[in-house]
Amino acid sequence: MARLHMRDATRDDLPAIVAMLADDIKGAAREDASLPLDPGYLAAFAAITANPKMRLVVAEFEGRVVGTVQIAVLPGLSRKGASRGHLEAVRIASDLRGQGLGAELVHWAVEQCRAAGCGMVQLTTQRDRIDAHRFYERLGWERSHIGYKLHLRGIA
Repeated sequence: MARLHMRDATRDDLPAIVAMLADDIKGAAREDASLPLDPGYLAAFAAITANPKMRLVVAEFEGRVVGTVQIAVLPGLSRKGASRGHLEAVRIASDLRGQGLGAELVHWAVEQCRAAGCGMVQLTTQRDRIDAHRFYERLGWERSHIGYKLHLRGIA
């Protein structure tokens, strides 16, 4: 039984989304949920919503925004031209974790990728997010690659 209502995010949802991004030890060091929001968040929101291959989604529970995920559909040549879905910034409000809402959000996002014709879905999570690793593995995700990043603007 679905408990979450998923919908495309609006600009009014940005404070709640940024607050969820900032609500852990990693996010606290790199995000700024103070109001007014940094203009960078507004510019990123505009870029995401202008791209037909991207969706920024919020999950509502009992009328409150409690989750978010960004979904990108990436066309590719490998795997005979298969598109892949990429999930980014998957979050559930910290006071509601452990209740199955994250699983509901991820399953929904995967179905969105399937409906968009994706042949696979991928995501990344930092090496030291052990709880996140267990979460995704419980949902049937497989550790399959080693990822690399090159920071260009001093953003961790």
